[in-house]
Amino acid sequence: MNSTPCLTGLTRGELLDIMTQWGEKPYRAQQIWSWVHVKLASDIEGMTDLSKDFRQRLGERFTLCRPKVRSRRISRDKTIKWLLELEDEACVEMVFIPETDRGTLCVSSQVGCSLSCPFCHTGTRRLERNLRVEEIVDQVVLARSEVAVEGGRVTNVVLMGMGEPLYNYDAVVKAVRIMMDANGLAIGSRKITLSTAGVVPRLVDVGRDLGVNLAISLHGVRDELRDRLVPLNKKFNLKALRQAVLAYPLKSGRRVTWEYVMLEGINDTEEDARELVRYLKGIPSKVNLIPFNPWPGTTFVPSTMERIQRFQEIVGQAGLVTVIRDRRGEDIEAACGQLVG
Repeated sequence: MNSTPCLTGLTRGELLDIMTQWGEKPYRAQQIWSWVHVKLASDIEGMTDLSKDFRQRLGERFTLCRPKVRSRRISRDKTIKWLLELEDEACVEMVFIPETDRGTLCVSSQVGCSLSCPFCHTGTRRLERNLRVEEIVDQVVLARSEVAVEGGRVTNVVLMGMGEPLYNYDAVVKAVRIMMDANGLAIGSRKITLSTAGVVPRLVDVGRDLGVNLAISLHGVRDELRDRLVPLNKKFNLKALRQAVLAYPLKSGRRVTWEYVMLEGINDTEEDARELVRYLKGIPSKVNLIPFNPWPGTTFVPSTMERIQRFQEIVGQAGLVTVIRDRRGEDIEAACGQLVG
């Protein structure tokens, strides 16, 4: 892989330190930062308010390294899925979901995934490596640049793509801080959601370090069931997960989102719904019920909509905000659990 550092992997403070070391005025760092994160420059040569000599010097030491777009597919519901090729030819996928009042970008944090959840297509691909800071940030930069041409906006980011974000902790934290910088991409903490299968030791850390929204991939509230659906549960069981979530420094007015994929005959009974209510007692929560999205080779079957609606009714009657997630991008395999790269 190219050893030349990428500008999108630097914080504004790091860029300022480098310019100071070079003997440049502080405004030079802001110029570069603006080109990278506001004007979304695709190459250093295009930074026209920098002198030619300075651009040459900058280009000798740094690069802009947007991933190569191997394919770009658009769903009938306008969802967009990109297959991105990284510097080492590894590939990841990202998805943009346009809505009337916002645009949500689902980004990946790893090439593949080590968790092997059997209902998730990503879990069929072994973990190859963690993404670097710039490879996470560049997904946002590339998507924002492309959808802007069509009048779209990336307003929200969810780390729900390929990989377990909390197993790439340092890179994810730094990347999210770069996304949140008010002088750059300016995506506020309320508009960023980190989804985890429950890496318990890191949960409180991420709340302290970032303060973003938290989503937990739950899918079952009996250990023997969750051990099967989310193998990470064998390491961090439901009791440990609940204790960690209770300790999460949730900001005022926010809820923890619980992701619950609906699998026929496995986790979709009325008793499952009541057990879920008991498990979430005392936690400000929102429950996302996710109709299972089939993929080639899976043996799982989606619950019927009648069963999902009855499940929602029971959970909702307990006072919990409960939403049945729309199936977006299913026709291009861009829906929840279908990304494999």
